[in-house]
Amino acid sequence: MQRQAFVPARYHGAAIALHWLVAALMICGFYIGWIMTDIPGFTPTKLRYFSWHKWIGVTVFALALVRVLWRATHRAPALDTATPRWQKAAAHLVHGLLYLLMLAIPLSGYFYSSAAGIQVVYLGIVPLPTIIGPDQALKATLRTLHVLLNYTLLALVIMHVLAALKHQFVDRDGLLARMVPFLKTRA
Repeated sequence: MQRQAFVPARYHGAAIALHWLVAALMICGFYIGWIMTDIPGFTPTKLRYFSWHKWIGVTVFALALVRVLWRATHRAPALDTATPRWQKAAAHLVHGLLYLLMLAIPLSGYFYSSAAGIQVVYLGIVPLPTIIGPDQALKATLRTLHVLLNYTLLALVIMHVLAALKHQFVDRDGLLARMVPFLKTRA
């Protein structure tokens, strides 16, 4: 049985653009990270992938800060009043964790590079300060943390996408139209 349609307010265009830009960058960063670790040795290709991965990470971190500032000054559209309380709580928890990971993952990668004795040079132009000196034990810990945080992000993103698809195709409540530019809200 189809629920009565709730017409959700759409997110602001800037929030939508930031959402999809960061999502695309995170997908690219994860993919490059996955590929680069399987390339044997230190070839020019591997080094290029590492650079791209780091540049994406720095960009995601900067855009995540913009998203946090935007979110602090702009309210999200209200959820449907028919949405169960536990689903609202889960949505808030997952969104909070996603924001946290968008900041923590690039930081862990940055600290990992520093502990490895490798300076991050954004876009090959802007050298970022080295905060942590070379430390092999810390390097290993930060690498493990970086990988663990990335897989945690992957799991949360999958949950986020599945929940959005559930709202679109099972609940048919129009929730997805709040964030997808080409979907129209129902009147």
